[in-house]
Order: sequence, then C-alpha cells, then structure tokens
Amino acid sequence: MKTTQLLNFAFDRWIAGDSASLVPLASALDGATVATTGSGGLDFAAMLRHAREVGGPALRRLSFHERARMLKALGLAIMARKDELYELNYQTGATRKDGWIDIEGGAGTLFSFSSKGRRELPDARVLLDGPLEPLGKTGTFVGQHIYTSLQGAAVHINAFNFPVWGMLEKLAPTILAGVPAIVKPASATAYLTEAAVRIMDEAEILPPGALQLIVGGVGDLFDHLTGQDVVSFTGSAHTAAKLRSHPVVMRESVKFVAEQDSLNASLLGPDAAPGTPEFDLFVREVVIEMTVKAGQKCTAIRRAMAPVEHLDAVEAAIRDKLASLKIGDPRDEASRMGALVSTAQRDDVRAKIGEMQAAGARVVAGDPDAEIGPDGGAFFAPVLLRADDPWGCEAIHDVEAFGPVSTVMPYRDLDDAIALANRGKGSLALSLFTHSPEAARDFVLGAAAFHGRMLVIDRDNHQESTGHGSPLPVLVHGGPGRAGGSEEMGGVRGVKHYMQRTAIQTSPAMIAAISGQYIPGGPKHVIEGSHPFRKHMRDLHVGDTLRTASRTVTLEDIEHFAHFTGDTFYAHMDEEAAKASPIFGGRVAHGYLILSFAAGLFVDPAPGPVLANTGLENLRFLTPLYPGDSMRVELTVRSKSLKSEETGVVRWAVEIFNQKNELVATYDLLTENLP
Repeated sequence: MKTTQLLNFAFDRWIAGDSASLVPLASALDGATVATTGSGGLDFAAMLRHAREVGGPALRRLSFHERARMLKALGLAIMARKDELYELNYQTGATRKDGWIDIEGGAGTLFSFSSKGRRELPDARVLLDGPLEPLGKTGTFVGQHIYTSLQGAAVHINAFNFPVWGMLEKLAPTILAGVPAIVKPASATAYLTEAAVRIMDEAEILPPGALQLIVGGVGDLFDHLTGQDVVSFTGSAHTAAKLRSHPVVMRESVKFVAEQDSLNASLLGPDAAPGTPEFDLFVREVVIEMTVKAGQKCTAIRRAMAPVEHLDAVEAAIRDKLASLKIGDPRDEASRMGALVSTAQRDDVRAKIGEMQAAGARVVAGDPDAEIGPDGGAFFAPVLLRADDPWGCEAIHDVEAFGPVSTVMPYRDLDDAIALANRGKGSLALSLFTHSPEAARDFVLGAAAFHGRMLVIDRDNHQESTGHGSPLPVLVHGGPGRAGGSEEMGGVRGVKHYMQRTAIQTSPAMIAAISGQYIPGGPKHVIEGSHPFRKHMRDLHVGDTLRTASRTVTLEDIEHFAHFTGDTFYAHMDEEAAKASPIFGGRVAHGYLILSFAAGLFVDPAPGPVLANTGLENLRFLTPLYPGDSMRVELTVRSKSLKSEETGVVRWAVEIFNQKNELVATYDLLTENLP
C-alpha cells in the first residue's frame, strides 16, 4: 500500500501539517507504514472562529428538516463509496464484518437521525420542550421552554476502534442541532476517518464551516473554548479526566460529554442451566463480544457471570468455541477475527492480563504470550480468564484489557450477582440471559442505576436482538460513573446535548412568532374560500384555520352511538348514575362520538391533496358535552414537513368548542398530503 500524508480539513480546504509534526501510522497486519499524520502549523483558534462565524450561522439558517435531509444525503454519499473505506478498513486489523459495523453502521446512524429529525422535530429552527405553562388567569401571559442551537462549535474527540461510526454517531445529532463540528480522530486509524471526511466534502452537501478535521494533536485548541462550545469525547478515563479538568473547560463551564472505560458485564440467569436456550445464547454472546473487532469495543463483555454451579460448564463451552476460531488476515473470508489495531495495543492488553493474573485470576483459554500472524502484525489469540473468588480479585472489576479478553466468575444468588455487576462502578452495557420475568425484574431494579443500557435476552427475542455490544442511534449510548456519566445518541435526546434550553415568558402570540409553530392561544388566520383539504401543502401556512359550522348533539345521537358501537358506559346511558357522578352531573356524549362528529364537520370528502388521516396525538377531553349542546371545530395548521418528494405531513391543531366557547376537546391530527 502506498504511503500517503493525511491532510487536515480546515477553513473548507485541505491543509498538510508541517513536516516536523508528522507521525507514521502502521498497518495492524504487518507493521508497514500506511500513512503519516500531523497537524503542526494549524491555527486552532481560527478553526474555532471559522466554525462559529461561518458554519454555525449557515446551519442555524436551516430548519431541522433541512438539516435532516443533509444527513440522509451524507449517508448516501458514504454508501456510494463504501468499498473505498472497506479497503482501508483491513489495515486497521478489522474483518469485513467488523467494517460493516463501522462503515455501514455509521451511514445507518445518519439515516436514523435523518428520519427521527423529520418525524419528531418541527420544520422550524426552535424545538418546543413540553406544553405551555399558564402564568396568568386569562391566558395572555404564559411560559414555554424552548431549545435553540448553541452558537459555538462541537469538538469531537474519537477513539481508534470505530473511525467511521465513531465520527458519524457524534456528527449526526450535532448537525441536526445546527452546530458545526471539529473532528479529531485517534491517530492510529485516522486514515479511515480522513477518507470518510473526503467523501463527505466531495459530496458538497454541508455548508462551509460545518465540518473540520484535525489529523494530529489538538495543540492549543482547548485554550480557545467558550461556554457555547461542546466537547464530546470517547476514550480512556485518564484522558477524559485530563481534558475535563482543563482550566478553560472548568472556567467557561464548557459542556463535556464523555464515553470512557467500561467493564461491561453479562449475566447467565439463575434459571439458565446447561441445556436451556438461554445458556447457549449466553455462551454465544460472550464469544461474539470477545472476537468482534478483536474485542476492541467499549461495550464488549469484560465480566461474564454465572451461577456457581454452572461456572465449569460455562468455561468449557466458551473454551470450545474459541478453540475453533480462525484468526488471520481479515481479507481472508475464512478469518473470524483479525488483528488488534497495533502492536502497542497488543502489548497493553498483555500487561492488563498480567495485572489480573497477579490479583488471582487465571488463564483458562488462550495464551497471552503466543506470537501469531506475520512479523510486525498485531495478531492476538482470545484469552479467557477465570476468577473463582470475584470479591477477592479486585482487578477484574478495575482493569480493562481492551482486546479479545473476558473473565468468567461465579455468583451465589441474584443479590450477589447484582452486587458484582454494580462493582464495575458504572458501565455502558449489561446483558442478562434469563427466561424468568421475576429474575429480570429484580435484577433490573437492583442494577439499572449503574448501567446505561440493559438487554434481557431469552429464547423468545434473541432472533431479533441486536446483541449486547451494539449501540443503537435511537437508544442512549453512555453510562454512569466509570463509563463517563454522559449520554450520546438516543434519538432526539442526543440532539439536545448541542442545544440550550431556555424558559420564555410572554404571550402565546410571541411564542408562536419565536418558534415558527402554532401555539394554543396564538394568532390564527381564518381561511376564506377554498377548504384547506383542497390545498397542496405548499399553499398552507402555519396558523391557517378553518372554522366550521355548529352541530347540536341530541340524546338520540348519544343512544344511537351507544347501541351502534356497543359502548353503553353508564355516563352515556344511565341518567341516575350519571347525575350521581362527581364528574358529569348527567348523561354526556361519548368522547369518540365527539371526535366522529368533529371529523364530519371539518372533513372535505373529495380525493387529494389530503391523501389520508394517519393518526391523532395528544387527545384531551376537557369539558363534558351534554344532550342539547352544540359543538364546532377550529382546525389550524400547527406544522408541516416533507416526508418525501411525493408526500408530506401536515399536523393540525383540532380544537372543539361548545356553544359557550368552552373547549370540549383538543388533539393533533396528522394527515398525509400532496406537497
């Protein structure tokens, strides 16, 4: 492979680090130099200014949906050139399957956040947080929490093990939030990250200043951070502590998101004896987590716990599976595990195994001192340790060998298992293999506070399970204590890490103007002439309102509806019981009758541009409707968004009033429309 010099991407151009800063990067396969990397000569303060003054304003001018569409386009660009990335991926020691998790998993994260952004966020630049809070008696003065984009930059510091996914899982929520990013990958695999950034740059999707890349040290970058910036870090606890305690980070209260060392556990349930499906699934999962990415995963199973009476069987089953594992060149389809990322990483893993052995653990499978693979390569056979006294062997709960290494240990009962799992002092992921709902309940209640994500796997769900070690974009990735005390991803939750929540106190009209969304009590624009269902989405505007005629609800309507539907609840059919009710004081109309009559008042029956009613949300019944009362509807465009080039979604605020102009019911109606 030809040696190339990696370039930094700063100020929207590719810049070489000065020659004095260059460092060679070795292939995990044979130790040959893959590339040189360095960032000497970069003006880091200027990079931050460029992000804040060019990238930030450009992103903030876009709505959530526009940013979401950019994420989808970035994912498509990565997928279109994925083979280039797969070829570089082998030099990291990873197999094609490992690369799939990194490369296509990274693109999939972009797709997921794009979808969540278009489905769950408004086509606006402000995110409302919760309902209006009434602050006065007449409704003219209210409170509303909102999220707005931070006006700084996000500094992403990533680990070596996932050079593509690790970048994209941070970049997706950051861009969706409207914040520019400066990415700093770990040097060992920076050539793969640089290639992915080149693909995104050449796709010309992001606005200028939205993305920059440092392929070397960060110099004095941290000296120029402000309270509007965010640092998102993945790596060791030691480095996280060093960066978190930087004087500027502390002085400016810079947001710091950390995902760090984690001694994740997996537990064989007390009911999962040898011969049960759960026993076999547990053994399989431990082996997978030891060998995928050569065990170089922040979520890998480091501590495998089993009932004391089953420990011998667990050890034997894992040992047998590891014995048949082929380790070798990751380009060979027969290889099930490739190499560690470097010989330095291999030496570190050996040293950590030594610490655990010194504390009382013993090797029961694999030879940590064996030399395998070609000279210069970082190949290393999986090593299984056993600690018969897990409370007397402290190192197994404190030392992480970041490679294909796991330790099996016994527990006495479920309380002991919970205590052992929590002894890790905080982890990213924990899995429990049991078919007992009672065991699952007790274990989760006892251990959830110490773990960021928990999987309960059994014979019924394992085929659809994504596995112990797979962070998902829709679920939070992070954990308490040792794991860093932070969260990433988790759908819209991850977006909010790059936004500021502010309480606004003003009138509903002002909230509507600030947010670009209709707010109850905000201004309405009554539609004259054509029915709103006869308009394409592009011709509808937030606040457009249809006011319907009134309809009187009779006792006959209520009784007919009750017999027709079978809903003969006392409040609708038993006058004496309804009068005795502290809620109704007499017979009332069914809630679903009210909804049905409301639809009859506002629906226009002809086909298109409204194509379908796709659901209703946030339904509330506020005032009973009595026989003889009348009802009318105000149907208001709350928000709208494009679903695709062919269709979009309009969210309508539906307000149902009685003859006294009291609110009877409110809900959001979703319709699929022609754009």
